[in-house]
Amino acid sequence: MSGSGMRLTLNIWRQPAPDRPGAMATYHIEDISPDMSFLEMLDTLNERLIAEGEEPVAFDHDCREGICGACGLVINGRAHGPERTTTCQLHMRHFRDGDTIDIEPWRAGPFPVLRDLVVDRSALDRIIGAGGYITAPTGAAPEAHAQPVPKAAADTAFEYAACIGCGACVAACPNGSAMLFTAAKVVHLNSLPQGEPEREHRVLAMVEVMDEEAFGGCTHVGACADACPKGIPLAGIATLNREYLRATASGARPA
Repeated sequence: MSGSGMRLTLNIWRQPAPDRPGAMATYHIEDISPDMSFLEMLDTLNERLIAEGEEPVAFDHDCREGICGACGLVINGRAHGPERTTTCQLHMRHFRDGDTIDIEPWRAGPFPVLRDLVVDRSALDRIIGAGGYITAPTGAAPEAHAQPVPKAAADTAFEYAACIGCGACVAACPNGSAMLFTAAKVVHLNSLPQGEPEREHRVLAMVEVMDEEAFGGCTHVGACADACPKGIPLAGIATLNREYLRATASGARPA
């Protein structure tokens, strides 16, 4: 080990463009502090690559605080890596000196690779756009207590609103299903009285777009909930199914 840092072998997916073939490339890196985050380790690699005149590894990131969900990577076959957290909050202390680490982008048909480790996750945005809103009057914000919300409903809404849309559930699912993500958005808003006017339309429209985007079907493997960094419960999928059946029985239509 050089200095006091870790020595690692990194196998990283490199793909120059969506329409170009990709392959794993191997890099050796030294002097990695166990206190570094995983993304800081990639920053260190990129600084070296740039200094050597090579193309840096492209990867998504933004807040680096575990809030935005942009930093999704598959690390040693697991979405976000060995810990149940976002990639930016994963630290190198969870690896050992001399380890070989495989780093890949999300693997799902609706998430095409744009470059290296960056994928297009706009399919999730289109699901939200189909029904992720409530009818609200324009003008000043209403008084906070104008519409009482039962505590149980508020607790459920808060639990599912924690979803950050990172797509780990899709990447972890062997079917590439977006059911847990869609369930989080539907249950969040359908639990609240403010979301009642669009209740039937919301679930039908979101599920319709989810299917149009060619996400896989759910077979309740449970890998989605295990990988979710915010702990969205698997039970949300059952609630989504009940909401869908309720809406269908009511004769509602997606649009």
